Amino acid sequence: MATKQYAVTRTDAEWRQLLTPEQYAIMRRHGTEAPGSCALLAEKRRGTFLCAGCGQPLFVAKTKFESGTGWPSFSEPEPGAVETEQDRSYGMVRTEVHCSRCGSHLGHVFPDGPPPTGLRYCINGIALKFEPKEGA
Repeated sequence: MATKQYAVTRTDAEWRQLLTPEQYAIMRRHGTEAPGSCALLAEKRRGTFLCAGCGQPLFVAKTKFESGTGWPSFSEPEPGAVETEQDRSYGMVRTEVHCSRCGSHLGHVFPDGPPPTGLRYCINGIALKFEPKEGA
């Protein structure tokens, strides 16, 4: 099976240089941060959450909600910003979410979110950068 080519492609060494060790473990090795460990969990300003690997806008703040899970949760991504695939790791079947531009692992999506989408994009905060909207 062919490996997908992303618009932003880096060598493993380049990823290790760009990302912190924690970001690398999550974004390039499909890890998970400890619940409640990311400052972005409490971020309430208007703005945009970007991929920490390539800067692509992923979620706008108005789609963020408090899920009580310990990870930033969003009801929907920006159009075309993420892709999904089935994840069968750890004896579970889940839907993995990754950046459509660089392929970095972001988290998972679950069908228990609020209306109107009914989805909960449960995202590792360390995989995100926040860009506040001016005047927010």
